[in-house]
Amino acid sequence: MAEILVLVDHVDGEVKKVALELLTLANRHGEAAAVWVGPGYENAKDRLAEYGAGKVYVAADEELTSYVVAPKAALLAQLVAEKSPAAVLVSATAEGKEIAGRLAVKTGSGVLTDVVDVADGLVGEHSIFGGGIIAHAKVKTGTPIIAVRPNSIAPEAAPATPAEEQVSVSLSDNDKAAKIVEKVVQEKGERPDLTEAAIVVSGGRGVGGAENFSIIEGLADSLGAAVGASRAATDAGWYPHSFQVGQTGKTVSPQLYIAVGISGAIQHRAGMQTSKTIVAINKDPEAPIFELVDYGIVGDLFQVAPQLTEEINKRK
Repeated sequence: MAEILVLVDHVDGEVKKVALELLTLANRHGEAAAVWVGPGYENAKDRLAEYGAGKVYVAADEELTSYVVAPKAALLAQLVAEKSPAAVLVSATAEGKEIAGRLAVKTGSGVLTDVVDVADGLVGEHSIFGGGIIAHAKVKTGTPIIAVRPNSIAPEAAPATPAEEQVSVSLSDNDKAAKIVEKVVQEKGERPDLTEAAIVVSGGRGVGGAENFSIIEGLADSLGAAVGASRAATDAGWYPHSFQVGQTGKTVSPQLYIAVGISGAIQHRAGMQTSKTIVAINKDPEAPIFELVDYGIVGDLFQVAPQLTEEINKRK
C-alpha cells in the first residue's frame, strides 16, 4: 500500500488528538507514515505506534522549530519528492493550513482545506453552510495535500511496530525569514483543553452576562469538563473568543456535550453536532437545539444547572 504522510501536531512531545485522527484516516486509504518535526519523539513513539503509524520519519533537528512554518513545508516537500506518497495529511489549524498552502506551491500540487472526511479515491468531504450541504472535491494535479478539520474523525487504536527513519533538510534563506525569538507558555488551568476534552459544557446567549458564566464553569468543574461558549456569548464579551464552539470557532466532538442557554443556530451546531451524547438546557421548548439532542431539559438554566451541579457533586 502507498504511504500517506501525516504531519504530527505535538507540544514538547505530547501528541495532539488531531494527529491520532489523521493516522486513523491515513490507514483507511494507505499506510500511515508519521512525520515528526523537532525534539520529543522518544516521549511520543509509543503513542504513534498505538494509533497505527507504520513508519515514522523523524526530523529531530531543533532548528526546524526555530522558524515559523516554512521549515516544515520544506521538509514535507523533500519527503514528497523522495518517497512519492499517495497524499499528505495535515491538521486544518491556522498553522496546518499555511503549511498545506506552502507545500502545494513547492510541489505543484492541489490542496483541499477544512476537509471533514476522505472517501475512496482520496475524495475530500466538506461540510459547508453549517453542515447543511456536503460537498466533495478531489485533487487532480500532483500529490493531494489535505488539511483535515480537528475532531472530524474518531481516532482508532491500531497497534503497529513502526520503522523509524532519521531525516533532515537544508533550509534556504527564505525558510529562515521568520525566526521565533521567544516562546511564552500559556498557563493551563485545571480544566482540559476544549478540543481534546471528553466532556464539554457550553454557555450561550441565555446565560445573560459574563458574571453568570460561573454557573457554566461550576457545572463543568463538577464533571471534569472543558468550558465552551456560543458565538453570541463571545461576541458579547462574556467569554474569550478562544472558547467559541461553532463554524467560525472550534470544532469539538466529545463523549458528552451539554449546551446551556444555547438556541442551536446552525453556526453553533456545525461545531458540535458530532458529539456522541448531546444534552441541552433551554427554557424555550421550540429552540432548534432540541432537534439535535439526545436529552433535552426545558427549564430555566439558573435553576436547572445549579441543581445538576449539586447532584453531581453529591455523587462524587
